[in-house]
Amino acid sequence: MRFGAIAILLIATAALFSQEIVNAGSYYAYSVRTSWFLGILTLWYWMTDNWTCAAGFGALGLATVLYYINPAFYHIPYLWVIFALIVPTYGFVLAYLGIKPSLQYAMYTGFAEIFYIITASIIIIAMVLPHLPASTAVAPFTPALVKGAWSLIFFGTIFSILDFVGLGTATTISEEVQDPKKTIKRALYVAWALGGITLILASYALTVGWGVNQMSSFATSPDPGFIVFFKYLGPVGWALLLAFVLNSYLAYGVAKWNSISRLWFSAARDNLWFKYIHAEKVHPKYRTPYVALIWYYGSVLVLALVTGFLLGPFNGSVFLLTINGLGMIATHIVVNTALTYYKYKTVGLRGKDIAFYLLYVIAPIIASLTAFVVFFYSVYPLPQYPFDIAVLIAIGWFLVGFIVAWWYSKYRAEVLKHAGASYEL
Repeated sequence: MRFGAIAILLIATAALFSQEIVNAGSYYAYSVRTSWFLGILTLWYWMTDNWTCAAGFGALGLATVLYYINPAFYHIPYLWVIFALIVPTYGFVLAYLGIKPSLQYAMYTGFAEIFYIITASIIIIAMVLPHLPASTAVAPFTPALVKGAWSLIFFGTIFSILDFVGLGTATTISEEVQDPKKTIKRALYVAWALGGITLILASYALTVGWGVNQMSSFATSPDPGFIVFFKYLGPVGWALLLAFVLNSYLAYGVAKWNSISRLWFSAARDNLWFKYIHAEKVHPKYRTPYVALIWYYGSVLVLALVTGFLLGPFNGSVFLLTINGLGMIATHIVVNTALTYYKYKTVGLRGKDIAFYLLYVIAPIIASLTAFVVFFYSVYPLPQYPFDIAVLIAIGWFLVGFIVAWWYSKYRAEVLKHAGASYEL
């Protein structure tokens, strides 16, 4: 619980780039303005998130939740396929219709969801905490429960990181908002604070509500969150949780399709490989990168369904999210490096005050080191089959990324000369 929050608090320093450059390409654009090699590397690594998280979490994640919520569903073959279509289709349609309706939907439903989760978590904690010994109450914030198995903590941190890294995608709409350098900055800080408070409270409530010493059965139970909410809040609390869980997946789909389509749009505009699918085209009425949206929708569905048929919706989801977590860690390590290098190139690092060094040098370095430790303990020792295959796929993808980045920076320098330009309104 705490390691994921600390890692992302540091890794999020890369969002400082949004105050320097306004570009729908976000981390890719920031990095490519710093170094062609780092820019292509960021784009390549971020592509692991483009597909694996949308397919693993958005499609197969919701399919798993709905599939296990009712025992009657077990006997309907391939019902999960229908469930897997919900989030990608909803995200595609709302993102296609324009940025304004999609952002309004996300804002109103998001605040309602946060209010409910925080309120319900406080109620559960208040009901359970008076009956717990002090040592048990604080145990979830210590490594005592895993008895020194740090590899388990760091492997679990991958999925904690996934709860926070999506905040950076807000920068992909920077070309479409007024005063983006201030607006995006405020949005990131508010979202980080609300998201962190909500996740920490909810995680603690579910831990003490399930039973601190019984958490070994938490992961193997079908929909344990629903079980805890039903136990302490009754059928009304259970139903509200279900409604907001569904909404959370839908809101994720909208955010994902908005952000990734704009990333592809930016890369295509810079004459990178996305130009071959005409991802830079904008809809004449809705002003959205509709070609990128269509290609993204189709590719996510193919990946989700193929993985789901091979491994089942649950294992398929975890398989893809393992690749995704490693990819996002690698992406942020590169972006952190680019942030420090960008400041070195533009204003230099000598003679600055302590706040400057803290934001642009110390925090990115600590963030990258923390992320590297998480990465190392996540791949060594390798997890059990089939998730060891996911780790090996991720590592292979990263190595290929180095070759691609080197080739572009050496042989396509002219193409990258104006990549990542700032497009402030």
